Amino acid sequence: MKGLELCRRYYEQVGRPALERECPEVLEHMAAGLVGEGSECLGYDDEISRDHDWGPGFCIWLTGADLERYGDQVRAVYAALPKSWHGCARLREDPMSAGRVGVLSSEGFYARFLGRTSLPEKQTQWLTIPSQALCVCTNGQVFEDREGSFTALRRGLQAYYPEDVRRKKLAARCALAAQSGQYNFPRCLKRGDGVAAMKALAEFIDHVQEAVFLLERRYRPYYKWAHRALLELPRWGETAGPLFEQLVQGVSEAQIEPVECLSGLLIDALRREGLSGSASDFLLPHAKEVQETIDDQVIRALPLMAFP
Repeated sequence: MKGLELCRRYYEQVGRPALERECPEVLEHMAAGLVGEGSECLGYDDEISRDHDWGPGFCIWLTGADLERYGDQVRAVYAALPKSWHGCARLREDPMSAGRVGVLSSEGFYARFLGRTSLPEKQTQWLTIPSQALCVCTNGQVFEDREGSFTALRRGLQAYYPEDVRRKKLAARCALAAQSGQYNFPRCLKRGDGVAAMKALAEFIDHVQEAVFLLERRYRPYYKWAHRALLELPRWGETAGPLFEQLVQGVSEAQIEPVECLSGLLIDALRREGLSGSASDFLLPHAKEVQETIDDQVIRALPLMAFP
């Protein structure tokens, strides 16, 4: 059983009955679910995942005065829940993983990842929030939220970046991919600098992955799971996936071809969206054209490679 399903059943069969028995009044004021860090929140957990911080558990989010009013009581209920359930136990208490489950502040949860407790009010505020943080706040499942505020903010985030922000980030990523992969990677190879070439290739992979997720209007997850998530994208898994895998076979001129093929896939996607009409096979002119399609004058005037 996947961790997310295990946690849902644990909440429904063990957690909620305990809350209904011990402090039923809190159910109207809380949200419960499993959202945040951890492979189980993405559905990517496997046998390897079970060696630490995996097992039955869930989050209870309370806002402001509700946390102050009910927090101690709900923490006591949560602490008394079985540590092992259906043969599964949380194997290790790790201080590095503190705050992944248990009784949490709604505002604190969002502030931890977004640096704020509400949706950005200005488009420029979205520019500083990394996609990984937004993925963390929108993954997993909310099992129950009668009060509604936790889910309301979550839904606002799930609506994705404002379009001008998406285009700005896309322009920056395409420009940086051109610089690292199409330009610097072959130059590093010519100089015989394998370390720099490997670094350029890694930067290229990062920028292209992010550009793909921006094109698909999806938040890219933590780097460890980015390729796995990309393989699940309908238009990209079969085309870009094998090319990325070619890039990690070594650092040599053999990687120039998949670099150009991946760049070509991005260029084709930009043209399909009507974001670029350039005939160039170099990503940089396309990045500039994407930036020119931005309506917001402040965002359009930003340096091309800013706020990737």
